[in-house]
Amino acid sequence: MWTEEKLDELLTTPSEKLVADMAKIDGDIMILGAGGKMGPTLSILAKNAIKKAGLEKKVIAVSRFSDPIVVDILKKNGVEMISADLLQPGVLKALPDAENIIFMAGKKFGTDGNEYATWAMNTWLPSRVAERFQKSRIVVFSSGNLYPKVAVGSGGATEETKTEPVGEYCMSCQGRERMFEYAAKTFGTRVAIYRLNYAVDLRYGVLYDMAKNILDGTPIQEATPSFNCIWQGDANEAAIRLLQYASSDVFCLNVTGPETAGVRETAYKLGKLLGKEPSFAGTPTDTAYLNNAGKMFKLFGYPSVSLDTLIEWQAQWIRDGGRALGKPTHFEERKGSY
Repeated sequence: MWTEEKLDELLTTPSEKLVADMAKIDGDIMILGAGGKMGPTLSILAKNAIKKAGLEKKVIAVSRFSDPIVVDILKKNGVEMISADLLQPGVLKALPDAENIIFMAGKKFGTDGNEYATWAMNTWLPSRVAERFQKSRIVVFSSGNLYPKVAVGSGGATEETKTEPVGEYCMSCQGRERMFEYAAKTFGTRVAIYRLNYAVDLRYGVLYDMAKNILDGTPIQEATPSFNCIWQGDANEAAIRLLQYASSDVFCLNVTGPETAGVRETAYKLGKLLGKEPSFAGTPTDTAYLNNAGKMFKLFGYPSVSLDTLIEWQAQWIRDGGRALGKPTHFEERKGSY
């Protein structure tokens, strides 16, 4: 039976490869925007890898920390916390120096009608972070949706595919990347861009969204017929290990699973496990936001959890009454409206 404790333990137990790589990453690690969906487990994963490697260095999580559950779990696992609103004047200057930065701060949902706030968080703040921490190694969380939609059978966009952001959210994410690229080219800042395509944590994610629709009797939109996803534990490991590849040449990496998952096929698998038939709406197209993560697999190996296992885990999590974060992915969105 799934429990919150079991899920968090699974997400925060480092692989031997992460432990070995942690020894190659000199200095403390500070995570900016650590209170979101991935930040808490990433922070604890990094801390556990440091412990297992027998190293002495800090993991510092920075966020507004509005969720008391997050504060409690970070405190119990020895992660240092700094409560701060990164957009406020003087906050960045007051933060300690850190050899390694993982930049996770961002805004996506609620962009429509508040575009200025999204641009401030996703582009203006990165320009200030890049200047403040120009001597650090920085892994920058970005989005796989910066690439154009590609044919379902294409194998996905690679890091060499020219970006074509659609909508203000994606355009602001492109701005984020450009601000860190400017720092790399101007200050010599070592930067790695991390383009993620749907992490699965069981408490949220594309599989949870589909399962909820099935149970609620809400039709699943098929205009986007396929998707990629990856176990959040593997996605977090990739973010930490990517620190060693940060470069003033700007190292870019797609992070997702190897499978091109069909929406209808996945929904039927989930429906069978949940005991309810899915329904569908919309007309399937022949394109989707799909990324090719072959470069990641070459560097770090294949993800440790397969898509079929994730589907089974997701259904069981829901059957066991697992908590939901209430943060839908909107993976079906095709016009960049959030």
